[in-house]
Amino acid sequence: VQLQASGGGLVQAGGSLRLSCAASRSFVAIYDMGWYRQAPGKQRELVATFASGGATLYADSMKDRFTISRDNAKNTVYLQMSTLKLEDTGVYYCRAIVPRTYGPAAVYWGQGTQVTVSS
Repeated sequence: VQLQASGGGLVQAGGSLRLSCAASRSFVAIYDMGWYRQAPGKQRELVATFASGGATLYADSMKDRFTISRDNAKNTVYLQMSTLKLEDTGVYYCRAIVPRTYGPAAVYWGQGTQVTVSS
């Protein structure tokens, strides 16, 4: 599965951005797809994801400001980010988990898109 992330950029604090992640495979074959981010000097962390079983998971610090959505026809997941804060700066990665017939599921990462929030 190839994941193409886009939509990052420079935005002022309080502003909004929408990220997109297009998958090369139908969502039927993907049972977990969502967004992670990595701030400078920090570990990669969950932002929001459509998990297996249909659950939608958000990081507590972002659930009131960020919304994950999907377009099944386009195999695309979106992340609408609002009321952005300086600490939201980082590289945002799209991740997909694809089950395999044999062995553990495969994890795929997109190339990342930079989000920079300025004061």
